[in-house]
Amino acid sequence: MLSPRVLRTEVLAGLVVALALIPEAISFSILAGVDPRVGLFASFTMAVTIAICGGRPAMISAATGAVALVVAPVVREHGIEYLFATVILGGILQITLAVLGVARLMRFIPRSVMVGFVNALAILVFSAQLPHLIGVPWLVYPLLAVALAIIWLLPRVTRAVPAPLIAIVALTALTLLVHLTVPTVGDEGALPDSLPVFGLPDVPFSFATLQTIFPYAMGVALVGLMESLMTAKLVDDITDTHSDKTRESWGQGVANIVTGFFGGMGGCAMIGQTMINVKTSGARTRLSTFLAGAFLLLLVVALGDVVALIPMAALVAVMIVVSVGTFDWHSVTPATLRRMPAGELIVMLVTVAATLATGNLAVGVVLGVLTAMVIFARRVAQLVEVTRVLDESGTTCTYTVHGSLFFASSNDLVTQFDYAGDPESVVIDLARAHVWDASSVAALDAITTRYASRGKTVAVVGLNPPSSSLHDRLTGTLS
Repeated sequence: MLSPRVLRTEVLAGLVVALALIPEAISFSILAGVDPRVGLFASFTMAVTIAICGGRPAMISAATGAVALVVAPVVREHGIEYLFATVILGGILQITLAVLGVARLMRFIPRSVMVGFVNALAILVFSAQLPHLIGVPWLVYPLLAVALAIIWLLPRVTRAVPAPLIAIVALTALTLLVHLTVPTVGDEGALPDSLPVFGLPDVPFSFATLQTIFPYAMGVALVGLMESLMTAKLVDDITDTHSDKTRESWGQGVANIVTGFFGGMGGCAMIGQTMINVKTSGARTRLSTFLAGAFLLLLVVALGDVVALIPMAALVAVMIVVSVGTFDWHSVTPATLRRMPAGELIVMLVTVAATLATGNLAVGVVLGVLTAMVIFARRVAQLVEVTRVLDESGTTCTYTVHGSLFFASSNDLVTQFDYAGDPESVVIDLARAHVWDASSVAALDAITTRYASRGKTVAVVGLNPPSSSLHDRLTGTLS
């Protein structure tokens, strides 16, 4: 049982998130080329389903821009029914990937990519607010300033009610009482006046249909899982708790399947709204996630006329505070930049730059991880050392190899030997090395062949069991 204080926090957090979701869902619907109700229904079904099935309590899932970018071509080229089929198949693929253990891949994402992900996300959240601040009536700016002041200053007085909720209510009341003409939620698009209805996608159940939607469904699955798992890891760090990433993976799949059957555009974890829920409002349980979806549906269907009157300045202020709070300012301080290895900075910058260039967090993370892998391989390759010792009689030369032998380091290994000057007997001692791949075995074979062409014999000794097994299996078969 939740205590009254925790229950109040969860309820109010869910209400604030629901209010913040409305304009976002409408915007993502427009981005995907569908009616606003498709994005709003998706946000409802995603939030409610993931609250039950997800592995990260308090994380918000709804319609997102990343998924909207993936499915937009489906709507444009094939129609909205193919969109629903794509979302359902994407959910099935997410469940399949969860069963195959995709969540375990999270341990290969380095901290520098995570920092780049967070900073790029903060920039994207902030830049998404700029259209609401450009070419608008001048009254928007003082309203924005008032909302920001409330959100930043009110918590110093009381935390009984989330400051963003107070800001939204206060600005709405002010604009109605003074009859201010400013952009409102209603200007973003028509709100639905009915509940979502279950239905099967009206598409041919054929192999041709599967061929059409499969690439987009795989995109939905991969982008959704990547953003959701990254967001879950971020919430883990903020709350100092552990989440079940595998459950979150298949939970996202179930949520997308439900969303597709109820006429939604699909989605995944939303880091902006999750930060409002966890960091700004202090929510920690599944109840806030469930109520965010429930309140969203209640607000747009039953209270749509009231919600339409909320000034966009209030919601923009909430998202600006979220973006500022999300950005890792410590990572860009001069002291941190001086101490940080150049490779780490490059990885972070690549992640941020790729994300901002494409508007897709998943692309930024993939390129960041690839960059980190290349830098790591280059760094490890430089750690390989070869020492040469000639015995007292001058008849045997021993080369001792230190370090990990793999494709990046083994290419230089061939050049470390004196093929012409060594005696007839050569020993390569690998007791302090490890052979990781076929490239290393091929390099050892090349060394042996060069000595053999000069009539000299080579003995490879000291291999540990895994290295010996790989070497014995591949030697002599790679040329």
